[in-house]
Amino acid sequence: MSMKNQTLVSEIVLLGFQNLHNFKIPLFSLFLLIYIMTVWENVLIMVLVSSSQNLQSPMYFFLRQLSLCDLVESTIIVPTLLQTVIYDKVMLPLVGCMIQFSFLTATEAFECLLLAVMSYDRYVAICIPLRYSSIMSHRVCVTLIVMSWLLGLTSALLLVNTMATLQFCDQNTINHYFCDFFPLLELSCSDTFLVRLTNILLSFPVFFIPFMLIVASYMCIAHEILKIVSNTGRQKAFSTCSSHLAVVSIFYGTLIAIYVVPPRKESQTMSEVLSLLYTVVTPLINPIIYSLRNKDIKQDLDYLTNNRQTLGVT
Repeated sequence: MSMKNQTLVSEIVLLGFQNLHNFKIPLFSLFLLIYIMTVWENVLIMVLVSSSQNLQSPMYFFLRQLSLCDLVESTIIVPTLLQTVIYDKVMLPLVGCMIQFSFLTATEAFECLLLAVMSYDRYVAICIPLRYSSIMSHRVCVTLIVMSWLLGLTSALLLVNTMATLQFCDQNTINHYFCDFFPLLELSCSDTFLVRLTNILLSFPVFFIPFMLIVASYMCIAHEILKIVSNTGRQKAFSTCSSHLAVVSIFYGTLIAIYVVPPRKESQTMSEVLSLLYTVVTPLINPIIYSLRNKDIKQDLDYLTNNRQTLGVT
């Protein structure tokens, strides 16, 4: 097909969820409430971990990074989602669309790597407890986080740089509430082979290898827990990693459903609903999963609440 008769587009129209009718205001209110709670929860976790002497172990250091990642990811997506709900659509410059996609890709890649680091932390704590302090030193933890951020940002820049070579002709409408990988490829009128190949190659260091490390870590953890004689000891050992395992299951399960086995075009609504899980719901429930099952965080929250009440009375 000749490109001369086609018009290159410079704006992308996001349609979001269509035919909401009377559900616009309730859905807008729900997503806005979720976003406010997400910001409050994750900021609270970061403040608690930064200020409390009881929360200075590697596990809480990684939890603070997870809260930062969730906060950034939610801030990238939810404002656009709110606009699509209330206005039925939102128009973004093509450059802005690519920037949104790059930030989302970077945070997703970082979270994949971070969850692998956190699983390794749990493996060392349960399987090699006597060497935990020396292996997971503060310097090692900082190095792992810096490397994870650099790898996440680098993979996002490489993928977006390849996508920048695509041309978008005539059609500029995406039936989604943010600029995602497959909807953008379907919109392009140029050959997408190189972009798909780049995505597959980058998925190994930022998705598949971390996932395999997580599986291997928990196989070792499960083997170690089964060697514990007492039921109380088993429950205590498992409780130290159950929160992380729940977060991994939700996050990776959703990504696999969307990107590894992408839905067909006729299942676009299902794809949008699944996307809500990791872009909106997961950043909300991660702090809840960790804080509700974590005795140290609950103690610090109670201490902070009691101090505020005391100051208020005096």
